[in-house]
Amino acid sequence: MNRGILFVLSGPSGVGKGTVCAALRHKLPELIYSVSATTRSPREGEREGVNYFFKSREQFHHMIETDALLEHAEYVGNYYGTPREFVEKTLSEGKDIILEIEVQGALKVKEKFTEGVFVFLMPPSLNELKQRIVGRGTESQATIDHRLSVAAEEMNLLHHYDYAVVNDEIDNACSRIMSIITAEHCKRERFLGELFHDLANFPAADNV
Repeated sequence: MNRGILFVLSGPSGVGKGTVCAALRHKLPELIYSVSATTRSPREGEREGVNYFFKSREQFHHMIETDALLEHAEYVGNYYGTPREFVEKTLSEGKDIILEIEVQGALKVKEKFTEGVFVFLMPPSLNELKQRIVGRGTESQATIDHRLSVAAEEMNLLHHYDYAVVNDEIDNACSRIMSIITAEHCKRERFLGELFHDLANFPAADNV
């Protein structure tokens, strides 16, 4: 059984990562969503192992100390992270897995998981990104300016990624990412091990 592939979808806040990822999972139900670990309490309707792996702070710190997380961060008093075991188990079962994450977290994952495929989701322009953030109607002008400043810095990190996809329309972005998934499965490196094994066991042709 061939090993699955880890796809990391990342990009600046407001670019639509969650929306694209949800649409992608609808189009590719066999694509496994990476479940994060967190120290926050479960919300109504959330299930263990589906929405999150819920951990105590002691358990989470132990995961950090034993290098059981591909990345982690603290946000509003709670820890969040990507469990290595869940990712490895899914890949070993021959299933693809997608991790939707912020830019800094993606770069941390790349340090520990270089064989992953890293996709940067881009807005059509910074002005379009601004309009999307403003359209939420939930942010102050100072917060909007800060988000745009951070977004500009994050877009300068594009060279760390394997692919860039512009999120102009959700369906278009999904189609491009699906093409990337197909292309990655067609890379020659994914066939060489199996090919060499078959050739080694194939009887040599008789000399004429």
